[in-house]
Amino acid sequence: MTKRLSIFPLPGAILFPGLQLPLHIFEPRYRDLVGSALAKDRLIGMIQPQRSADRAPLYDIGCVGRIADVEALEDGRYNIVLDGEARFRVLKELEVTTSFRQVEAEILDDPENEFLSSVERGSFEFEARRFADLQGYSVDWDSVQRLDDETLINGVAQIIPFDAASKQALLEAPNLSQRCELMIQLMQFFALRDDGDEIVTLQ
Repeated sequence: MTKRLSIFPLPGAILFPGLQLPLHIFEPRYRDLVGSALAKDRLIGMIQPQRSADRAPLYDIGCVGRIADVEALEDGRYNIVLDGEARFRVLKELEVTTSFRQVEAEILDDPENEFLSSVERGSFEFEARRFADLQGYSVDWDSVQRLDDETLINGVAQIIPFDAASKQALLEAPNLSQRCELMIQLMQFFALRDDGDEIVTLQ
């Protein structure tokens, strides 16, 4: 299935199907984007650019988000919440007259109701605890243990403060098991860093 999508290229921000992403929209072109989406199907394609520059090339994979909640502010800005619906692959960028970019995209048919083995889940929770302790994060682990596998893995992948390329690799992982394994490797990598650099965080 292919679809024309209006896109919001935002470095460091990814969205997964089944999860939500709150956004504060202030740039005129993205206010135009939200206004257009609200007038049509309420859909926005969230995708990362490959570098922080205007009209920078895009990564191949993003996620379609549907505007679930919207607050229109008096000065034209918006606060919105996107519900992730499906991952997409960019087929080509379109020539448009709108202030925002648009692409022709293939909507990806991802597997549903995925599960981890008890070993995979245990390994992930072990590394997540170690990573959180090293970073000084306070985590309600009782609540974490009650999450289903998809919500846990995708939710952590969406918010964990890795660099943009690492977060993109997590989004592009074809299934939950591979995403889990990749996140374990990334947490181990960042935990072993001893050069004093701060992990790149979301803006």
